[in-house]
Amino acid sequence: MTDLDTRPAVDWLALGAVTVTVISWASAFVAIRGVGESFGAGPLALGRLLIGSFALGAIVLAKRRWVKPNRTQWLQIISVGVFWFGVYNVALNAAEQRVDAGTTSMIIQIGPILVALFAGLLLGEGFPRWLVIGAGIAFAGAVMVGVVTAVTTTSTTRTDADFLGIALCLVSAVTYAIGVLSQKPVLRTIPGLQVTWMACTIGAVCTLPFAPALLDDLSTASAGATGGLIYLGLVPTALAFSTWAYALTRMNAGKLGITTYAVPPITITLAWLLLGEVPHVLAVVGGVICLVGVGLSRKR
Repeated sequence: MTDLDTRPAVDWLALGAVTVTVISWASAFVAIRGVGESFGAGPLALGRLLIGSFALGAIVLAKRRWVKPNRTQWLQIISVGVFWFGVYNVALNAAEQRVDAGTTSMIIQIGPILVALFAGLLLGEGFPRWLVIGAGIAFAGAVMVGVVTAVTTTSTTRTDADFLGIALCLVSAVTYAIGVLSQKPVLRTIPGLQVTWMACTIGAVCTLPFAPALLDDLSTASAGATGGLIYLGLVPTALAFSTWAYALTRMNAGKLGITTYAVPPITITLAWLLLGEVPHVLAVVGGVICLVGVGLSRKR
């Protein structure tokens, strides 16, 4: 009997890690939209990354496990930090000042398609039939939700998408894909927690020019907005990126990327409950299509 024969059909630890990541990242879109009136795009990114870096650093220090990266690994980690933690967060925050949470989360789902494509081309993961089918279906659902939400405006829906907002969403999608593809190889030899802390810290360093603006925003922000900033640093950043890195060591990048298509339906539901951004019925249908695509992408 081979190792493949004895491998469990479902990796429950990886599935649990993915679930934590998906729910946390979905809540981040809503939290960013909620505190966006109190913090600028750059200051919000810096505050979130500083909190995440301190939280992750404390855990890394407690574990006392450190693997020295080589030159190539340093470049990969720097790429993750600059693109995914730095540029992505600033672009995402700026996008959500112009586009509602549901639409933003939908447009960014172009990222997993890029991950699956380039993971097949560059990381040798290939293009499994069900991954391609599931990705196509999920993307169709994403487009449906994005279009419906972008053209729907009611008294309870803050939908004011403009060209710049959509462009910033696309920047976020591309930098997300670059981050995932840079992160996957380095996780083969360096612990995920260490990689996440290093990348988060690099992202924080990149956004340090926003420090004066962050101090100004903190001086006028409400307790609720400041609490939202702390939440973004601890949960969608420190916790969710760590569980993502763990799952990425146990799943291929393409398949894991497609699971993030579960984020938009959760985001839409949370935005409805917490922000009063009521989704169109067709957006709900699109969300269901996304989930179907995710499920099909995981078939063997």
